[in-house]
Amino acid sequence: MKLKTSIIIISGCLAIFLFIMLPIFLSTQGKKDDYVASFKGSEFSLKDMNNNIVNEKSFNGPLTAIFFGFTHCPDVCPMTLNKMDIVLDKLKKEKELVKLFFVSVDPERDSPEVLKNYLSSYENNFIGITGEKEKIFLLYKSWGIMSQKIFKENGEYNIDHSSPVILLKNGKYVARISHRDNIKKSLKIIKKYL
Repeated sequence: MKLKTSIIIISGCLAIFLFIMLPIFLSTQGKKDDYVASFKGSEFSLKDMNNNIVNEKSFNGPLTAIFFGFTHCPDVCPMTLNKMDIVLDKLKKEKELVKLFFVSVDPERDSPEVLKNYLSSYENNFIGITGEKEKIFLLYKSWGIMSQKIFKENGEYNIDHSSPVILLKNGKYVARISHRDNIKKSLKIIKKYL
């Protein structure tokens, strides 16, 4: 009898907890999405890896993916780009509707030639963007991306940065893909906006 009473009391407490906390959790999720959607990007003029001028109008189109990273990244950047390469291949004919820009957060080391060489190892035509560090800083800041140099004892550095793939439809934010999202989920998110 005591076990049954304990189970009823615990179940009741759990139900009350969920009743109180679920609306709070859902409201914070909505605020998080609103916060991310509030980033609009900014006007800019930089060069791509082929020395073409790239500006905010370059992000217009059926679907644009923007990923901020750097070529010396040991893990997250190559894994994310590899995932996006696979996702675009799975789109088949629809992949022509998607442009992916890789914007370097390390313009000191990522020259147009370095970016071109780095991105050539992927099947799809990713567009590398680099330029003056002040302009790059303003661009990634306008999309809510954080980036910070972490110096090692030998004087070399790594860069800690946020790593979502930002999706734009006709130049406007619609969604993001986390580096933790698997291929299936990433594909589902992209197909939703094509």
